[in-house]
Amino acid sequence: MANRADSQHVETSAAERQNSSNQTKGVDWTVIALTCQYKDSIYAFQRELEIRQHKGSIAPDVVLLTVEDPQTRVGSGGATLNALLVAAEHLSAKAGYTVVTSDVLQTARILILHMGRDFPFDDCGRSFTCLPLENYDSKAEALVCNIDVLLHIMTYKLGPGCTPGVWVCSTDMILTVPSCPDICWEGFAGVKVVSVPGTVSYARNHGVYLIDQEGYVCDIIYKGTEERIKECVLSDGQVPLVSGIVFFSWETAEKLLATHVTPPLDSCTYMGLDSGTRPIQLSIFFDILLCMARHTSEDIFVNRASRVLQSSDIAKPSITDNTDVAIMRSARAVLWQELRGIPVTVAYIADGRYDYMSLSADDHIRNLTRRGSMSSGFVARHIVHSELTHPVLVHEDCSVINSLLDGEISIEPNSVVQHCHLQGSIHVRPGCLLSGVDLISSPVLCQYQLYSVIIQGHHIRLQDLKLKIFSITGHQDDLQVPFANDSSTFLNIPWAMFFSRTGIKKEELWDPSIPEGDRCLLNAQLFPILHTSEPIGMEDVLWFLGSEKGRFLSKWQSAWRLSLREVLNCLDQQAELAFRQQLFLKQAQHKVQSTLQNRKDNSLWPLIRAAVCEGHEQQILNTLDTVATTTEDLGIAARTLACVADVLGCMAGGQGGLRSGPAANPAWTDAFRLLEDRNVVLGVKRLAEERANWLNRPGLLVRAARHYEGAEQILIRQAVMSARAFISRGQGELPPMNHWVVAECPARIDISGGWSDTPPITYEHGGVVLDIAILVDKCKPIGAKVRRIAEPKLHLVLNSGGKETGMSMEIVCQTLEDLRDYSQPRAPGALLKAAFICTEIIQYPSQVSLQDQLMSGFGGGFELHTWSSLPHGSGLGTSSILAGAVMAALITAAGKTYDTSSLIHAVLHLEQMLTTGGGWQDQVGGLVPGIKIGRSKPQLPLRVDVERIAVTDAFVKSLNDHLLLVYTGKTRLARNLLQDVLRSWYARLPSIVENADALVRNAEECAQAFIKGDLSWIGQCLNTYWQQKKHMAPGCEPSAVQQIMAVLQPHVYGQSLAGAGGGGFLYLLTKEPQQKQAIEKILTTSKGLGNFSVYAVDVDETGITVRLTGADGQ
Repeated sequence: MANRADSQHVETSAAERQNSSNQTKGVDWTVIALTCQYKDSIYAFQRELEIRQHKGSIAPDVVLLTVEDPQTRVGSGGATLNALLVAAEHLSAKAGYTVVTSDVLQTARILILHMGRDFPFDDCGRSFTCLPLENYDSKAEALVCNIDVLLHIMTYKLGPGCTPGVWVCSTDMILTVPSCPDICWEGFAGVKVVSVPGTVSYARNHGVYLIDQEGYVCDIIYKGTEERIKECVLSDGQVPLVSGIVFFSWETAEKLLATHVTPPLDSCTYMGLDSGTRPIQLSIFFDILLCMARHTSEDIFVNRASRVLQSSDIAKPSITDNTDVAIMRSARAVLWQELRGIPVTVAYIADGRYDYMSLSADDHIRNLTRRGSMSSGFVARHIVHSELTHPVLVHEDCSVINSLLDGEISIEPNSVVQHCHLQGSIHVRPGCLLSGVDLISSPVLCQYQLYSVIIQGHHIRLQDLKLKIFSITGHQDDLQVPFANDSSTFLNIPWAMFFSRTGIKKEELWDPSIPEGDRCLLNAQLFPILHTSEPIGMEDVLWFLGSEKGRFLSKWQSAWRLSLREVLNCLDQQAELAFRQQLFLKQAQHKVQSTLQNRKDNSLWPLIRAAVCEGHEQQILNTLDTVATTTEDLGIAARTLACVADVLGCMAGGQGGLRSGPAANPAWTDAFRLLEDRNVVLGVKRLAEERANWLNRPGLLVRAARHYEGAEQILIRQAVMSARAFISRGQGELPPMNHWVVAECPARIDISGGWSDTPPITYEHGGVVLDIAILVDKCKPIGAKVRRIAEPKLHLVLNSGGKETGMSMEIVCQTLEDLRDYSQPRAPGALLKAAFICTEIIQYPSQVSLQDQLMSGFGGGFELHTWSSLPHGSGLGTSSILAGAVMAALITAAGKTYDTSSLIHAVLHLEQMLTTGGGWQDQVGGLVPGIKIGRSKPQLPLRVDVERIAVTDAFVKSLNDHLLLVYTGKTRLARNLLQDVLRSWYARLPSIVENADALVRNAEECAQAFIKGDLSWIGQCLNTYWQQKKHMAPGCEPSAVQQIMAVLQPHVYGQSLAGAGGGGFLYLLTKEPQQKQAIEKILTTSKGLGNFSVYAVDVDETGITVRLTGADGQ
């Protein structure tokens, strides 16, 4: 037999050779056209495509067209020809032509998607049937419809690499393509059809290709005999099913387009309609493709019009007279003349799956509860885009899609609830489909046993009258089987039983003009839509389930009723899509509240983007305002304000400037002042009032977003200031006048866990950081000294370059006004001024003057000197460690005592006063001696606990021999990095949350490596840490640093930039001991590395030291 196609002739998918991780770039579509049978729905479905484009699932430069079929029932072939004409017309106009030219096809890649006919189980048709899937690769949160999966498959699985041409894809099936098929496009011309494997028994009700040994299509068989289908069996024992997907090369598409001016095929297009031609029905498979099949003869194809079959809800064409037959023969003669001889080959997707969306409720529920991957990027879940108060009552083998379930609502296996807002106590047993039930209607469901029933709410339109009505059918009902057939049922019971139960008579269901053999459930006028005196609701169909007659029967009999077929013909699909969108928005608002109030790590960014794309940004902003004004948790409020900033930034649409920028416009001052005063409720309300003035254009939106981030920072500072609860000071002796108190500190290097200590991560996620206190060239590089002086003033001296060397700046504060800029980190001496206030030596603001405070409390003023021998932006924790040194010296000089834990928390407090933010790892690293690990729990008030890592003296000596610092010559810009990290964290980008988890795990693992004394293991942790830093803050590795690290990589166990990265110091754990000179030589002999310097490092074993000296400083 000529049907056995070997793998070398039939292209097969190859998951083992290519998978989603190395997936090729998607197709750059020129046009995506969606064909639609109803003109009233054109606008609604065009908007659906445009929303997808705004959300990023369709490229921005793709031309989107929703094309109305020129006549009803033109067939898939007629719809294709019409859509191809409309696409060519748009491209011709875009290219500057005044007439349609096929030249535009030579470089175009066009995708035509056919919506097909009405679908009784989804009012938006098979294309927009929502599936229980989530797309984690999507930039914006969205319901996943069948069309979305097909678009993804066409763009990223089947289409990549194709030549210019036209793809045609039916949307009446659920297609599964797990891998990336290996389709050969080199030198391709003609037609390629996509096929997936199926069994002989399944093919009995579907189409199948007969393929020869060269891979060409010889025939297309629809609902053939078992013997005929078996002729199509391939070497894998399966038959190649017709999947509804076809590709025409541009040359073939050009020939097909040319037929639109040739009678009678011109009647398939809108031009023929406008010209008054008689419509014909044309199938893409059994007319257009069949004439190209190798075994098709001209006589059979042209002269036997009864050969025509349709590929949709499959009924033989209604050829009613000889004129129709003659027209069809003429049409096929044209197709034969124009297209015969064009080769049709098969792309056989060996691991693909095809599930036709039939008129069986059982099939539909099975499709919606089936799990497993349909395509990479989509993940099946039993609850998607829904909010449930009792999720434990929902079985994992059911599906809940785009719904709100408020109450004790239980759903058993093999049932589906979609697009519903249910409330109360409802029990949905197996085999049910509930769709479109709104909140007003849902209480009625509590009164009924729901088992194996299909309950749907429909939006219909009768001229200018818009209605919401309900239908109900049985899970096992066959919609089309004749009423007179013994197997015919309604609500899963014989009609006779239904009539007996309800009192309804069969004469009330069908018009006498309908022949007995044509009467079926589909055209039975069962469903009330209007009543002269009473409203119509879901109870007017639910009573079919019970034994109540009485007023329900009377009301039913006097109501205007429609059959399910008539309901489908009156659908208001625009209203239905709007209803689903509003329900999606409601569950999104619930999700926003739940995520924020319960401190979940879900990312709200895709949801925010979705709301903005769909024009619902104001509703999301209102929800965020509500959360911020009703929570008592500063952390929740701060995250909420960050989300508002994200909404505003998203509304700007990438215009208006960078998100990072100043946030001190006077218009926002009142709101900021309220927040500073801890009046969050009024502060948030004032922010919202001011926000309304900044929504007009992108530039204002970005500036408003910056101010919301400024407001967020105020609340973060207040949250971190909760660390004051762990600051304690005792009473000591006041040192003699003019005697110096000297505090000196080591620097620190962070070995693992950094960023997890940064607010708000540290109190929302929990932080763990492992630090080492270090001496640089045998010295403690950071210090401060203070003494009391007779004059009631503050004399501040800032030394740069070291204790005794470098330049100095002197500042004298004689009034409280001189301290006003303490919270401006770039103001001269701001840190030192803030330290006086933080240690409560000075009360600010105060009615008591600075001089009076100093004289009454200390008998004079203070002279304070600070120094650091480390360069600015070193990454070694200088500013925080210096703050610790300053406060330790001040507290001692003021006659108070402290412990190191209090000092660590005091630095946290000071840095919030200084508005620099920052975490706790620096002061832990520089104030506590040796190797230690700091931890903070995900809670407020923020508390840091420190544990020294017990290591031997021998290990410390070995570590000293292997540790080196390399100054890269690049100044670190940590603040910009910090802003970006906080923005990503507040957005809860999944990669950032996962990285925060990994930072904590790596720090704990690194502690074990130190306990074991394993330098190689420590180096591995160090390298892992550096990768985690780069993931947390992209851009923290300048190219010059990258070069240095690449040169040193063979010589080290591990290396990392200190601190946040971006420049400063690089620290190394060398494989060999005593490598300072060797490393200097390696770097010196490497070209293009710029300025650098290498320093020896020793573990500091004493931490901060504070001593009292004489008046001469000795």
